[in-house]
Amino acid sequence: MNPHDIIIEPIITERSTMSTYAGKYTFKVAPKATKVQIRQACEELFNVKVLKVNTRNVLGKTKRVGLNSGRTPGYKKAIVTIDTDPQPETYLAKGGKVTSTGKKYNNTIEEFGFGH
Repeated sequence: MNPHDIIIEPIITERSTMSTYAGKYTFKVAPKATKVQIRQACEELFNVKVLKVNTRNVLGKTKRVGLNSGRTPGYKKAIVTIDTDPQPETYLAKGGKVTSTGKKYNNTIEEFGFGH
């Protein structure tokens, strides 16, 4: 799946805005997306290091107009925790030499609408 097909839109509420200071971002995601796919999509789209992904299926609310009643559509919500202090990853290369990756991660998601 394309990363743009997995992450549909950010969920911006008062609670989700407050949790961005702790490095947690909330997204509406595709209903069939797995946690691994959500992690890969966030890392590719926003260039961040994802630590944890929590998902939840949100049921639609029951609404009534006159005598007719129905439900609003449900969706899948993902809360993605990112590393706010990313360090370069080190590993042992051939010959026992310590090597560091040169990959630089962002510590916030600027496209989310907040730049703190």
